[in-house]
Amino acid sequence: MDHPSKVIAIQMCSGVEPSVNYQYLVRQLEELNLQQPALVCLPEAWLAFCHTSQDSVILSATNTYWITKLKLLCRNYGIWLAAGTIALPHDNERYVAASLLFNDTGDIVAQYNKMHLFDVDVDDNTQGYRESSHCAAGTEVKVVDSPFGRIGLSVCYDVRFPGLYQKMVDQGAQLLLIPSAFTTVTGAAHWQPLLQARAIETQCYVVAAAQVGIHENGRKTFGHSLILSPWGTVLADAKGTCGAVQGDIDLAELMQIRTKMPVQAHNRFKSEFYE
Repeated sequence: MDHPSKVIAIQMCSGVEPSVNYQYLVRQLEELNLQQPALVCLPEAWLAFCHTSQDSVILSATNTYWITKLKLLCRNYGIWLAAGTIALPHDNERYVAASLLFNDTGDIVAQYNKMHLFDVDVDDNTQGYRESSHCAAGTEVKVVDSPFGRIGLSVCYDVRFPGLYQKMVDQGAQLLLIPSAFTTVTGAAHWQPLLQARAIETQCYVVAAAQVGIHENGRKTFGHSLILSPWGTVLADAKGTCGAVQGDIDLAELMQIRTKMPVQAHNRFKSEFYE
């Protein structure tokens, strides 16, 4: 890639009905009026932010319909699409939070299943989250080639585990995707520091598309979708509103940063956890 390319994070306040969330995506793509190759990134649970995890299990059986529609969108708009997460079947009682990456001809070039599941207590209106009750954890690190550089796929709670991102860099990652639905409590305290740490320590671009606002299911999410440079600079921040933010990926700048400060060559603690 000789010239900078465009990355876009679409911030959403997804509801429980897939058709409504899908139409919001279509409206955003129409308004963007893209004139160059672009990577469009969606938040975690963008297609359906369900009332219960059991609802996600039920929906997972029919979500291939929406995947077919996303393939058509990519072809029609000429975009690459990182489709946040979509619930796909694992077994009769569980789903996987699948992050699908589509190319501009509508092919799925990668599927990453969220590895770290959010089983925590938070001082918000929900109080506690037990994602593992109906979601099965993924097991594979995913780094793939694209016109925007080598992309490493991850999801939300993954951002707290730097060993995963070190493994991605070991596999050549240059752009990290972190679609999320951070709570307002954890988001206010940790969202931007965690993302900047991942960008700085890996010397990668980071695109983190997020959910925002008060949702039909009662959840409250933090927003502030971010695009970060390999130096940790905030290139775009969606703050507290729905909509799209854009930034440029410049691999020449990335290589310059890595050449001047060869962190990976100096690293004496290579991750072995994900071997």
